[in-house]
Order: sequence, then structure tokens, then C-alpha cells
Amino acid sequence: MLDGMGRDEMRAADADRHAVAEKLRAALDEGRLDLHEYDERLQQAYAAKTYGELDLLLTDLPSVAPVAVPPAGAVASAEQNEHVTAQWLMRTWSSWLPAVTITTAIWLVSSLAAGDLLYFWPVWVAGPWGAVLLWQTVGGLASGQPQKLAAERDRKELAKQRKRERKALEAEAIARGELPPSKSGKGAKSAAGAKPAESAKSAAGAMPAEGAEGAKFTEGAKSAAGPKAAKDGKGDATTVN
Repeated sequence: MLDGMGRDEMRAADADRHAVAEKLRAALDEGRLDLHEYDERLQQAYAAKTYGELDLLLTDLPSVAPVAVPPAGAVASAEQNEHVTAQWLMRTWSSWLPAVTITTAIWLVSSLAAGDLLYFWPVWVAGPWGAVLLWQTVGGLASGQPQKLAAERDRKELAKQRKRERKALEAEAIARGELPPSKSGKGAKSAAGAKPAESAKSAAGAMPAEGAEGAKFTEGAKSAAGPKAAKDGKGDATTVN
């Protein structure tokens, strides 16, 4: 059946996708791809189904050869796959086991307190929940879910690492004067410089207002004191007369 099928139409294996991912990483280290292109091609590599789809990701990279068909019996590292699968199984069943243990302990204490074996009601916790988890486990192992999640986790971790390295390189270039300061830094400086100016303006605007209020209060005090002073003057004049 495979005799009439071309190489580009043959189905690729996980080892082939991993090999393309390594070559893309090498191209990123050499500066042939930027971080965005690398991330986009890496996603396409892990989603590729055939050798033709994988080869398209490498055709414009001169130092990278197309993916070769692996010999019969070539598989990924068994130990690594077992480790990834074990971690995935532990995460899948991590909540079921403690819940069943706690409910069984409660049932056992209740039975000892009653002096007789009570109805084993924890089965209604362990049974339906366990059946759902068993279905998810079988489906996940059949579809290679542990390997896919591990590859996605590695891809995100690598993207974070590349981002940190890029920021470090930019900081070094700015320190050497090869690049201008970032816009965010300028914006922060502008904002920091604007705040004292605004405070000064606010203080300058508040002082005349306070002066005006003081003048009004003084005038009011004078006007209130005027009639009283006049009355006192009249009283003194009458006494003298």
C-alpha cells in the first residue's frame, strides 16, 4: 500500500516532530529565526501529520536538511516517555485517591463506633468518579496526551527563556549605548517629571486663593467692627458732654 505513496504523504512520528523542533531551535540560536517565527513554526511542527508538512518548515533554512525517514524500529527514548506518562497519570488521579481514602476512613470509624460493618457508601464516591477518570486515562494514553502536554510545556518554558534572554541582551545594549532607552523608561521619566510640576502648579494656584479668602475675611472683620466702633465713639462723646 505504501509503494504508490510519496514520501511527503507518509505519516510522521513523534520522533520526527521532535527532530524538527531541535533544528528550529538551532536556527533560532543562529539568528535565522526570530522568537515569533520560531514559536509559530514550533506549533506547526507539533501539529504536523506528514513529512511534507514538516519539510515545509525547514525549506528556507539553508543549513537545515529535510527530515529523513527513520529506520525501522527507531523510537523515542522509552525512559523519557515513561517518566512523562507517569507524571500525567499522577496529575490525573491525584484528587481521586485522597478523596477515596478519606471517605473510606470515615466509613471505617463509623463502623467501629457502631460495632458493626455499615453499608460501604464510599463506593458511590469512588465508583462513578473512578469510571470517568479511567475513561479519560484510556483516551489520553491512546491519543498521546502526556507527550503533547509535555511538548507544550517545554515550548512555553523555552519561549519564556528566550524572552528573558532577549530582555537581558537589550539591557546590555542600552548600557553600552548601542540602543536608545526604551519608551517605557522615557514614559516613566516624563510622568515622574510631570508630577512635581503639577504639584507646584497646584500649590501656586492654591496660594492666591488662600490670600483672597484672607482678604475677604479681613474686610468682613473690619466691616463688622466699624459700626460697633462708631457706637462706642458716640457713647464716649455723650459721657464727656
